[in-house]
Amino acid sequence: MSSKHKTAPDLFSYPLYWAECFGTAPFLPTTREEMDALGWDSCDVIIVTGDAYVDHPSFGMAVLGRLLESQGFRVGIIDQPDWRNPDEFMRLGKPNLYFGVTAGNMDSLINRYTADLKVRNDDAYTPHGEGGKRPDRAVIVYSQLCKRAYSDVPIVIGGIEASLRRIAQYDYWSNEVRRSVLIDSTADILLYGNAERALIELTHELALGKDLSELLDIRGTTIVRDAPPGGFTEIDSSRVDWPGKIDQIPSPYEYIPEGKCQDGEEEDPDVMPIRVIPAPLKGKHGKLDASKTYVRLPSFEKVNKDPVLYAHASRVLHLESNPHNARALIQKHGKKEIWVNPPPIPLETEEMDKVFGFNYQRAPHPKYGGAKIPAYEMIRFSINIMRGCFGGCTFCSITEHEGRIIQSRSQESIINEIEDIKQKLPAFTGHISDLGGPTSNMYHLNCKDPEIQASCRKLSCVYPEICVNLNTDHSPTTQLYRQARAVEGVHTVSIASGLRYDLAVEDPEYVKELVTHHVGGYLKIAPEHSEMGTLSKMMKPGMGTYDNFKRMFDKYSKEAGKKQYLIPYFIAAHPGSEDEDMLNLALWLKTHDFRPDQVQTFYPSPMSLATAMYHSDKNPLKQVTYKSETLYTAKDYEQRRTQKGFLRYHDPKNWPALRKTLREMGRADLIGDGKNKLVPGEDKDPVNPRSPRKARPGQQTGASHTTNRPTLKNGQVKQIGGGAKKSAGKKPGKGGAGKKAAGNAVAKASAKPFAKKSGGKKARQVSRKPSA
Repeated sequence: MSSKHKTAPDLFSYPLYWAECFGTAPFLPTTREEMDALGWDSCDVIIVTGDAYVDHPSFGMAVLGRLLESQGFRVGIIDQPDWRNPDEFMRLGKPNLYFGVTAGNMDSLINRYTADLKVRNDDAYTPHGEGGKRPDRAVIVYSQLCKRAYSDVPIVIGGIEASLRRIAQYDYWSNEVRRSVLIDSTADILLYGNAERALIELTHELALGKDLSELLDIRGTTIVRDAPPGGFTEIDSSRVDWPGKIDQIPSPYEYIPEGKCQDGEEEDPDVMPIRVIPAPLKGKHGKLDASKTYVRLPSFEKVNKDPVLYAHASRVLHLESNPHNARALIQKHGKKEIWVNPPPIPLETEEMDKVFGFNYQRAPHPKYGGAKIPAYEMIRFSINIMRGCFGGCTFCSITEHEGRIIQSRSQESIINEIEDIKQKLPAFTGHISDLGGPTSNMYHLNCKDPEIQASCRKLSCVYPEICVNLNTDHSPTTQLYRQARAVEGVHTVSIASGLRYDLAVEDPEYVKELVTHHVGGYLKIAPEHSEMGTLSKMMKPGMGTYDNFKRMFDKYSKEAGKKQYLIPYFIAAHPGSEDEDMLNLALWLKTHDFRPDQVQTFYPSPMSLATAMYHSDKNPLKQVTYKSETLYTAKDYEQRRTQKGFLRYHDPKNWPALRKTLREMGRADLIGDGKNKLVPGEDKDPVNPRSPRKARPGQQTGASHTTNRPTLKNGQVKQIGGGAKKSAGKKPGKGGAGKKAAGNAVAKASAKPFAKKSGGKKARQVSRKPSA
């Protein structure tokens, strides 16, 4: 029997391009003068990015640039170009192969706007943290300007902004469904996810003289077609709206590329006959060849008008995300077809080691002088040990971008990186600030059987309970921690990435190791909510698992002679969360003496399942129909603000709104003084509330670089310069008077969970480092 577990050619098996004779550049060039110093007359590939250029494996432009360089290609970088000046896109000349365009490590809209659609004053990926150095929808803007500079040069787009917009997607900032970014950007091809495999294959094929029109089936790419390809079987998405093996699903439509429509007629090469096959689930046609099958999603025009169809399409997209069994997807946009090839095959450990082992300078480009780049300052002494996440949290887009299969580096590679930090960074004092990734304790955790993994279509390996086929042995992580601590010159190794505590409790030895040696007083974890109804929409475990972990944490902290605390962080206004749920969460916080200083509120980022819930009021975790359950979702400003206020019940600024909501809910008994009250009465309101904090000097430039920005007032999302979009909420009082804000994992690189125990010390600010 043939294996269902797919493999790919080694990433480094391609013959080197002729330009490898130029060797390795100290920094990839950003000016013609730097190119001249390297002896280059041109670049083969030019990467355009919205971030400052930092030559570090946590920054995407550096990883892909160094990867292409290792294959012999000459790579230049146009970093944070002034989009108002088209000449900026010609500063390195015309690339021989293509422009590679990315918004940067973060989505440009999440980078610029808060969940309340307020403009952020800063940008962590810019020198001095200065805002306003990249445009909104940077991929679209940069791509169009590259095309304007050199109309005959192919445009390849990628990175998280493009990746999460590969098909029609709900856009929170305009409150509408937008077309695939491939259409709006006029780019030629989109690379989604961590794109090393697709990038190398594409670049070598172009270097051999092939045209982009010939490169139609590279995994991890999305392209525009005029019509579906011949020789494929089409499946309507309504037939796959449930998990199952691909060989159980028949084809309701089958393309017949050969033959004529009618006898005696000449065959029209542009016409593809279709035969309808009303087959049962197990029909006489046998198994379908997944490599010659595609799933048709509802068209852009349909999902734009019908939120229920949008939720259905989102569900099918997520069911087709396992690279070992996913089929191609197709979605009509007007007269064009968006064709999404199956996801890329994950990198093997040896390939990961090489990607992270390039000769990175581990520093910003020298042209920035001594300017501090906040994102770099946060991660310069930290190390990525893995990629991917199988948690499946619906509010998070990491899985849609990096995949569900964990890709881990070897321990030797990670220790070598510690040595590299010691050698290259004089400021290193012996403290490794993080050994982590999307989730710190998924290192080398995967399915016990590759064949089972290859057949699985589950959205999560740990919800509603940990899969029996999941390996939960944390010993590789424990061994890694011990090896890292043993490196000469290292005195502290912290774990700052988020911890999946429902996995951790499966291995008490790991918890003991973590608590004894790697917690600097505070450990952040993410229950996200206390109520099972809301947790089920998040695909998160119940609070019983949190209690189990806390008992372990307290026990091992006491045994180590340390006073240490957990920092649980939560999300307000998540789809499915009503005011009663937020009230119960607030009471839980008060009972456990937690007073969060900074809270996360749901941010509807492109392509996440929770965003589909937000837009459609339907639950795509189940088969979606017009009669399926309707979710309550706090959408207008006052609703979302009230839900956020429940998390900060102790803040006097929130007391008036909370008192109003509690009275509407019939819970005035919670107003007043005493342990059993949530907020005090009006007589306790401060006379002079604290005035808003001013922006720090030098950070106001990002506040007004365009007037065409979204706003949220009176329950509507409006686009300045255009008409009001559709209503964005329900009236307070029906299940909740929620408020406005958001907390999606895509934004976690800038959203810093921060909490303190009542009467205790402040917790350290910690945040996810940027992904490569």
